[in-house]
Amino acid sequence: QVQLVESGGGLVQPGGSLRLACTASGLTLDDHSVQWFRQAPGQRRRAISCIDPSPGGISASVDSVRGRFTVSRDSAKNIVYLQMDNLKAEDTADYYCATGKISACFDDEDDYDYWGRGTRVTVSS
Repeated sequence: QVQLVESGGGLVQPGGSLRLACTASGLTLDDHSVQWFRQAPGQRRRAISCIDPSPGGISASVDSVRGRFTVSRDSAKNIVYLQMDNLKAEDTADYYCATGKISACFDDEDDYDYWGRGTRVTVSS
């Protein structure tokens, strides 16, 4: 019954911006943390940015994207966004959103119960 759907991926030039959306049904995202993962070609899937259910949505990001990626939520639409700015070639990956029973942000994919199918981001000239 719970479904997460990522959207907004595509081809973008280095230095450009892209906003991904994670749209949920069967679950109120306000009550859960949402973690964005990415899997670059030939690499393992890694957590990159998360927002928790606290007022204002406290977020955390790994060093490689900090200052460039921002997670936010639109409670009325039940959507969590990942705003990606100053994109680099190494940001090329499939991006996934995930959530679960645990409300805090964790970076282990085993901590998450629900996943979207992913959206592809390609950063290239």
